[in-house]
Amino acid sequence: MKVRVVTIDREYGSGANLIAKQLADRLGWKLWDQLLTNEIARLARCERSQVANREERMDPLYYRFLKSFLRGSFEGSLNVNRLNLLDADSIFRLTQRLVNTAADEGNAVVVGRGSAFFLENRPDVFHVFIYAPYEDKVRRLIRGGTEPNEAARLVDTVDNDRADFIKRYFDKEWPDRHLYHLMINSRVGDEAVVRAVLNGITTHEEQPAPAPHSEH
Repeated sequence: MKVRVVTIDREYGSGANLIAKQLADRLGWKLWDQLLTNEIARLARCERSQVANREERMDPLYYRFLKSFLRGSFEGSLNVNRLNLLDADSIFRLTQRLVNTAADEGNAVVVGRGSAFFLENRPDVFHVFIYAPYEDKVRRLIRGGTEPNEAARLVDTVDNDRADFIKRYFDKEWPDRHLYHLMINSRVGDEAVVRAVLNGITTHEEQPAPAPHSEH
């Protein structure tokens, strides 16, 4: 089966966004990373920053209370859509639609946002998970301009948010090691990861299709 889509799931700070860009450039494919965030914002008619702040995480408690309050009154039930509250459920539905569209078009590298879970049953998708040691992740974020204390806080918290998101919407643990064709430590270097993914795709495409189950 020819691979037409690669999903890149990742630990925060592992450098997966840069690796995904290199991979997309090497393949000549469209990169769905910031583009995915931009498209969600366009479809939701809101600021890109609103989407970026809520992707791959559950709604904060105060926000859930506000939604419940609005939907708990007659007036609120009429106004909640007019207020255009961009909640996790809305982002989930828009992301599902965009990820499936990207997969149907093919020649796509899709970064995170539950894409591996949305596309887990498609035979033309190659799933990758990129991770790194804690110290490497913090150092990489600091090199990118994040303050040291903030870098450590983000590494400690963002992946927990992602795990909660996957559990809530897919009822699966994150990362689900059985889902990925390749899991690799970015400590080996970004170029080495790109080469490993390309080699993995080639090997995957050479595998014979599974034989259909015979009826007894």
